Amino acid sequence: MMNHLTPSVSTKRVLTTLALAITVGSSLTACFPLAVPMMMGGAMVGGGLVATDRRTSGTQLEDEGIELRAASRIRDNLGDRVHVNVTSYNRRVLLSGEVPSAQDQQLVEQVVSGVENVQAVVNELAVLGNATLGQRSSDTLVTGKVKAGLVDAKDLYANAFKVVTERGTTYLLGRVTQREADRATDITRAVSGVQKVVRVFEIISEDELRNLLPQPAPDDAKAKPAQ
Repeated sequence: MMNHLTPSVSTKRVLTTLALAITVGSSLTACFPLAVPMMMGGAMVGGGLVATDRRTSGTQLEDEGIELRAASRIRDNLGDRVHVNVTSYNRRVLLSGEVPSAQDQQLVEQVVSGVENVQAVVNELAVLGNATLGQRSSDTLVTGKVKAGLVDAKDLYANAFKVVTERGTTYLLGRVTQREADRATDITRAVSGVQKVVRVFEIISEDELRNLLPQPAPDDAKAKPAQ
């Protein structure tokens, strides 16, 4: 569905960054993924650890390690005949991309399942030829627009979500409440270029969310003992 609303300042900032990333990426070979960190709402997205992430710092590091080890083992076992993206969130791994056969599809899942600290694997690999650079650039742009929409939503914490797009299908990951999951899904479906939304959420309660959020500092006046 086409979104006719005028882009906000944050949306324009994200799309400008993505346009630069795609321009640079077009001069690179498909063998080397392009990772461009983006600033969203004052927090780094895509590269470093985020203070408002709902995972512990240790879990964030484990997820980064899972992605690196899984990608390395996929290369060792299947070489460059597959295009596989590995996204880990809270030790749950999403596999997206393309493989040439059903056997390769299962082999990738087996390889990744054996990586240390992986608790679950969601296998969304398609048995297709590898996506073109143009298709991947389009997916990158769609992902950026979805992230911008989450940033613009005043009732969501954008850093609670991970967004991945493959061939027009957008995957949403994160530890979120049912309300947040439904709201983020509605925002994503309204983004031009999104053909399908797949939710890979870990649903938590509103009470769990309150415990995860930073607690406000006590009021100085109330904190002082009565004289």
